[in-house]
Amino acid sequence: MIAKLQIKVRMLLAPLAFTLGIGATGQGPASQANAAPPSSFQIAIDASRQWVDTKVDLRPEESLHFTASGEVTYPEQGKSKERTFGPDGLARGFADVIHQYSLSDAGHGTLIGRVGLADVAQPFVIGSAKDYSAPVAGRLFLGINQSAKDASTAQGSFLVTITVTNPGTGTGAMAEAGGPAESAIHAITPALIERIPRRVADLNGNAGDMVNVLIVGTEDELVQAFTAAGWVQVDKSVESTVISGVLATLGKKNYLTMPMSTLYLFSRGQDYGFAHAVPVRVAMSRHHLRAWKSPYQVEGRPLWCISATHDVGFELDQRNNGITHKIDPAIDGEREFVNATLSSTGLVTQRTHVTR
Repeated sequence: MIAKLQIKVRMLLAPLAFTLGIGATGQGPASQANAAPPSSFQIAIDASRQWVDTKVDLRPEESLHFTASGEVTYPEQGKSKERTFGPDGLARGFADVIHQYSLSDAGHGTLIGRVGLADVAQPFVIGSAKDYSAPVAGRLFLGINQSAKDASTAQGSFLVTITVTNPGTGTGAMAEAGGPAESAIHAITPALIERIPRRVADLNGNAGDMVNVLIVGTEDELVQAFTAAGWVQVDKSVESTVISGVLATLGKKNYLTMPMSTLYLFSRGQDYGFAHAVPVRVAMSRHHLRAWKSPYQVEGRPLWCISATHDVGFELDQRNNGITHKIDPAIDGEREFVNATLSSTGLVTQRTHVTR
């Protein structure tokens, strides 16, 4: 369980600065502010819905036990026969690779959950039974791992019983949904920020994307934080893309790791590339970032520089007349996407915005 790992990762987003780690505080159900949540309650999840708002706000480390029953039926459509299944869903098939589900590697129709907003919170499998501990404070949603098309014709429902096994930590004003409240990170000084290049460059030295995120932590902590937030490491070559693509298809999983070009900071290419995307749209639209380990340290810990952008399509590369991804010019939005996804893991200990 992520919350049990003693990770001390500080993240700074320029001009947003924030710290990743463990120890966020939480909040009880909105309808019972500052009060203990009910010990057990039931919620029906209709098959026509992808997500249902439970109206329950969880505290950090609040532990729940889920049990579910009921059946959902997908009627016969085209070559697909009628299928009826329980909360554990259907076994994944090759056709599932091209569909858009909330969890790309979970069973079709499986009961799932998330804590927080749909665009940033990492969903988790519930199935017929699940023990779960909330990494951060936030609203609990339950859903079915299906496409909007599935929901439009699906019949039946799941009945979910939720039992609170540990009320978690923090109440009232101490709670911050989605991670800790912003606070100054005094070790990030103006002098340090001025040493960091504003932009990365291509092989020919042409200025590229902005450096808009800083992270303080070890290499292992960096990788674990992004992995927990649903980011995946990106292939570094076309050859590895072909191999990984074949393996991903054979494994009946969506392939999210198309390679990204090498850009340069501190006179070298990126140490890591990460992507976060809707599986079927990954070829033209995805959140992605590059990470470089800087020559600087903060309180004895490595400082990483991140350039995060959002691919929104393709365009002509005026430098070489080739085809390249078109970048969303609203880079502040991508910076905040990184903030929200990482903060939702419970690994954020501190965060703030800084300016040069």
